[in-house]
Amino acid sequence: MSDDNHTLPYPAADSEHPTLVIPGEKDAVAAAPAKRKRKRWPWVLLIIVVVLALLAVAAELVVRSVLPGIVRGIVIDQLDLPADQELEVQADGILIPQLIGGTLDTLHLSTDSVTLQGITGAVDVTATGVPLRGGDLSGATGTIRIDESQFTTLLAGTDLPVDTVTLEAPNATVAGTVSVLGIAIPVSLTVTPGIAEGDLELTPVGLTIGGLEVDADQVGSSLGSLGDRLTETQRVCIADQLPAGITLTGLEIDGTEAVIDVDVDGAIATDASLLDKGVCPQS
Repeated sequence: MSDDNHTLPYPAADSEHPTLVIPGEKDAVAAAPAKRKRKRWPWVLLIIVVVLALLAVAAELVVRSVLPGIVRGIVIDQLDLPADQELEVQADGILIPQLIGGTLDTLHLSTDSVTLQGITGAVDVTATGVPLRGGDLSGATGTIRIDESQFTTLLAGTDLPVDTVTLEAPNATVAGTVSVLGIAIPVSLTVTPGIAEGDLELTPVGLTIGGLEVDADQVGSSLGSLGDRLTETQRVCIADQLPAGITLTGLEIDGTEAVIDVDVDGAIATDASLLDKGVCPQS
């Protein structure tokens, strides 16, 4: 070879000519930080919680759709009501825990018309502590709403001359006839009804005899003992016309209906005798 073409030596590495690293070399891969794997268990846990929540909601809906029919059947059977008796049932709170515990916290029962011991009216009752496996209720209260004809039935056994009863809030007017010297005289007594110690209490506020308004002295002198009874506040026991397990606690006239507040003995769920008519003390 000619000395005119000398081979030049490879330049020495220095700061001005850094050595290039080819991508993909082993050392470069080793130097790159490893990617972190994402943790999946929180997502799995969330999915499980959502599924359980949906199942709980579905179970609650099923119970709420089934329970009213079951309760209705039990009530109709125990009270010997017609099979087609309308009865609305509603339970408060979340039912699944209550079913597990065996007791319903609160149960509402209502109907626009039911007949108990010959008295027909709309009933609304709220029971608490209702055992699902049998036993007494913790308690129950409610209202019975009756019309004029049913209120007349309640007073039929009294000493009052009762042919008809007209309700006009806040009073009731009892109309009938009394016999004076063999003559039938029409009498109309207006009273404010209420409840005293479980009895029906009637406080007179007006009286007409033969279509004429009279005062207490005139009635007392003309009708004797009957006149005294007509002008004095009367206590009337009607326990013998209601189930023994029901106690009257209040009464008011609402329009042309009488609204009676009642307290229900919790043992009525287990003691059949409390469904029979009560007893009035002998006078």
